Amino acid sequence: MSRVNNPSPLSAREVYQLLRDVALGTRVLDTSCSQCHDGQIAVLIDGWRLTLCTDGTALGYCAECQAPDGRAAGADTWQRFGTDPVQLLSRWEHEQLERLLRTAVAGR
Repeated sequence: MSRVNNPSPLSAREVYQLLRDVALGTRVLDTSCSQCHDGQIAVLIDGWRLTLCTDGTALGYCAECQAPDGRAAGADTWQRFGTDPVQLLSRWEHEQLERLLRTAVAGR
């Protein structure tokens, strides 16, 4: 079966690396498309579309992600493998990402 017709889902590691890059400042969180409702924040990062879930101000998990190449995955996919991309972040990366998200939401 061709991978072009049936692309593999995104791994938690791929999405973690994207979130880590944002926390480290090597990628930019596009705040112009940030939407926040019912504890979910939709963001764009270099063509990647993510829906992040929060509990108040705390970042909880990544509900879904779609890569620029069309591959996608979500909480259901990663749960099967026991790891959410947000869980892979260090404490500092997690806190930095929360700060960036708060700033993005407040700036809308």
